[in-house]
Amino acid sequence: MLLNDKTVIITGASRGIGAAAALECARQGADLVIGYSGSPSSKAQVDELIQQIEALGRKAVAVGAPAEDPDTGDALVAAAVEHFGGVDVFVNNAGICPFHSFLDMPRETYLKTVDTNLNGAYFAVQAAARQMKEQGRGGAIIAVSSISALVGGAMQTHYTPTKAGLLSLMQSCAVALGPYGIRCNAVLPGTIETDINRDDLSDDGKRQYMESRTPLGRLGNPDDLAGPIVFLASDMARYVTGASLLVDGGMFVNLQ
Repeated sequence: MLLNDKTVIITGASRGIGAAAALECARQGADLVIGYSGSPSSKAQVDELIQQIEALGRKAVAVGAPAEDPDTGDALVAAAVEHFGGVDVFVNNAGICPFHSFLDMPRETYLKTVDTNLNGAYFAVQAAARQMKEQGRGGAIIAVSSISALVGGAMQTHYTPTKAGLLSLMQSCAVALGPYGIRCNAVLPGTIETDINRDDLSDDGKRQYMESRTPLGRLGNPDDLAGPIVFLASDMARYVTGASLLVDGGMFVNLQ
């Protein structure tokens, strides 16, 4: 029970990495605040997720609000304080990646991506950190960045800068928040099969290429991120801050 009786907020948790992390946090003894977009389809997924969490003997509440809204972080923290008395862990997972070429990138696509992936994350992290400082018992903040923070992508010129920004944000926040006992780290997933890249991976040639680039011989799944997130959230990582943890099956180091 690595997170026994801790309160964890996870954004973008209706499905994919966020949902997998929420379930593992519950298995490890945490109560959850589930952030999601607020759409009816996501609400149905969140309701099912909460049932699964409660079946594990833990509690969960949902907050439906757009990740790009600067006020969403305050709403998430307020829910955590109201229902569970505070915040111990904040996981910024919400993100979008509408693949698009660079030269004809619509401004609205670029701005939506930056607002969702980075600007909203900044203010949500700030809201969680303020609450943790006020509580006076430290805490853990984890950003789900990406291997894309370290490499380029022709169809991701709007996405990769946001993931690099999240990594940089965690590094700077580790310095800014260390005096309060708040640890800030990033996980960098490789190619994980989620809704965000389902269409891209429907191309058999692309899938086979990505698998061939991965030393472990397969693409990742959301559960592969759950353990690393729990580790960074737990006291097992009590002296880890400002770190970036690649969770990519070895893809980044394979230059063959």
